[in-house]
Amino acid sequence: MTPENVLAGEPGPVRMSEFSRIPGVLFEPGKTFEDIGRRPSWLMPLLLTIVAVVAFYVAYGQHVGFDKFVQQQAETNPRMQQQMSQVPAEKRDQAMATQAKVMSIAYPVGTAVVMPIMFVISAALTLAVAAMMSAGLKFKQVFAVISWASLVQVIKWLLAIVVVFLKNPNDFDLQNPLAFNLGAFMDPTTSSKFLRTIAVALDAFAIWGIILVAIGLKAAAGKRLSFGGALFAAAAPTLLFVLLGASAAAAFG
Repeated sequence: MTPENVLAGEPGPVRMSEFSRIPGVLFEPGKTFEDIGRRPSWLMPLLLTIVAVVAFYVAYGQHVGFDKFVQQQAETNPRMQQQMSQVPAEKRDQAMATQAKVMSIAYPVGTAVVMPIMFVISAALTLAVAAMMSAGLKFKQVFAVISWASLVQVIKWLLAIVVVFLKNPNDFDLQNPLAFNLGAFMDPTTSSKFLRTIAVALDAFAIWGIILVAIGLKAAAGKRLSFGGALFAAAAPTLLFVLLGASAAAAFG
């Protein structure tokens, strides 16, 4: 038998099913992202992430109520306090009830609309950074890596649903449902809005997600991209979004 025949008879990498990729991303990310890099897909993880976030907002609306969130904002948000001071006293309850009704629809619907757009933007930014390092990646590969890495957010929001039903509704913080960040130790009324927003956003799940994206980029690019470069490309969009969000919170919060 010739060497050519031996090589031709060697089996290729085992293809993973969409369902086997779910635990694989969390427990065997290197192997799983190599498969994702060869056969990019994104629909299942994107849908799972959207469903988890929407389910959280529905659970929050039913068990805690967006009226509680509006009331908390009225007590802690100077801009909202100023707006409410201009509303006649007899109409404030109605105005707050209207805001709560709008939020109960806008939050879950907005998630379903905005999240895919954010994934596309994040993938484009990540690809641009990786391209500067000659990683040789394609958009569909980067988009797939980001989509599958978002499964850590599914875990986050499922845990948040559990907390919704365990915690006193009066003590539940919609903007920081889990205490896996430094923002949990900062007073929302006296702390800097800019710094607290950053502290809340860069939680354990965000950091986990960045690391998974870096592993995925490295697995897809191979030797063309170092892990340090992959980590930089993975972190850059997240840090940009966090800084923009913190700036908006400081300006309008």
